[in-house]
Parts: sequence; C-alpha cells; structure tokens
Amino acid sequence: MNVGVVSRSFPALSNKETAELLAKNGFKWTELCFSQSDSNYWVYNGRSDLSSLSDERSKEIVETYRINGIEVTAIGVFTNLLEPDEKELEKNLSYFERLMEIASINGVPYVSSECGFIPGMRGINAETYETAFLRLVENVKWLVEKAKHYNVSIALEPCVLDVVPSAKRTVDFINQVGSDRLKVLLDPANLIANNSEEEMFSYLTPHIAYFHGKDRKVNDTYGRAIGDGDIDWPLFLKLYHKHTEGIPFILEYVTRDNFCKIRDRVVKFDELALTLK
Repeated sequence: MNVGVVSRSFPALSNKETAELLAKNGFKWTELCFSQSDSNYWVYNGRSDLSSLSDERSKEIVETYRINGIEVTAIGVFTNLLEPDEKELEKNLSYFERLMEIASINGVPYVSSECGFIPGMRGINAETYETAFLRLVENVKWLVEKAKHYNVSIALEPCVLDVVPSAKRTVDFINQVGSDRLKVLLDPANLIANNSEEEMFSYLTPHIAYFHGKDRKVNDTYGRAIGDGDIDWPLFLKLYHKHTEGIPFILEYVTRDNFCKIRDRVVKFDELALTLK
C-alpha cells in the first residue's frame, strides 16, 4: 500500500531535505503546509504573512517534491473559518484564497482545512452551535466560488471536536453548501468517537479527496500515531481498498524518528486487511 506524510512532520528540514527524505524511504504523497525551515508560513487555526511567498517561489517548492517523485496532494491551510471578528475573518478568507491561487498555479488539486475554532471555546456549545454552523456554511459557500474560479477543490476535515462532528453531519454540510468543489479530508481518528469505520465510508465515500492517517482513543481529545488508538485498522483498510482504492493516504502525528516505523505498521495492518472476509 502506498503511503504519504504531511510535510509539517519535519519542520526542522528544508523542502529539499524533506522531499529527499520521503523519496529515500519510499513515500508517495504529501500534504504541503509550507511549514519547512525555508518556507515557514504555516499557522494552525490562524494565518501568516504570505507576501514573501511569490508565485515563482511556490513553483520552486512544489517542483522540489515532484522531481523527487513525491505527489503534492494538497496545500494545507487550516485557518479559522469561524472567526467572529469580521475584519479578521476577511483576512482569514483572503489568506485561504491566496493559497487556493498558489494551488491553482501549481496544479495541486486540493486546498484543505478544518472548520476552525475560537481558542478556549472549541467543541459543541448549545448556545452557539446552530449559528456557528450557519456561519461556516456561508463562509465555505464563498470559498467554493473562489475554488471554482481557481479550478481547485476544498477538502474539509470534520472532527468530533468541531461544529461538523460526524460523517452524517458532514454530508448534511456538503449538501447545504451545494457545490461539487467541496470534498472531504477523512481523518478516521477525528470521527471514531461518533462513527464506526463502516459508517465513515457509508456516508463519505463519494466525497473523499484524501485521508489523514492517524489514530485516537475514543475518549481522547488528541490524536495518536496509527496503532496507538482504538481504530480497527485492518477493517478500515479493507474498506479503503473496497471503496477508495488509490486515494492518497497521508500520515499525520509522526516525526522524523518514527515515520517509517508507523508506515510499517500500516503495511502490516494492510496485510491483515487482505485476510478479512
């Protein structure tokens, strides 16, 4: 089974060093977050100043991976799409649009993000849940129109901690946005507390852009490396092969010290998947 790794697993390395490391160890894909030592722009749930990331520089970075045989599946944004301050939200959306433009220039098909959250207030809140959901719908409607212009798609990562917390709710969200430019970044660790492995594929298969490979205990807040949580990986990978063969599977929550070890776990789980009836 082919496996990739998110580029932000190696923040101390340059893009060239990261690409060569992935190629040397047989990895196929990456989610590029401009998080390397020579392109340090990535800010989780926020934004950075992209003024020095020119079109030409972005082309150099993406080409660095491609000449090493690494496919750039997506540009990772992960900004806050629920920012309550209108001026700050406008800046977040402009930041997102610029990264869509960069993806378009480089022929990268997806630009990915979580829903976003207000620090200290992440999760379901009865007083704000409906208004936050509707705010997200409107903001993503704006983004998918931009995505259409740039000929890219948005890959949204649902999570039990956010206002799109389940596979069923994700399909409802996609239907409300009403655009085929909205896809799903499926991280099973983010949904395992609300959905079984079968349910994830039952609801989301037609919408999946790519996968994050990480694990989680059902009652944990944060994720873990594959094999350290409660996901039934042989079953999940059996379903992967049945429904989504060849769609990029990209490791997350790994480091330079263990990314090959975790990849080897995936390979072993995949071998077990082939024995399941």
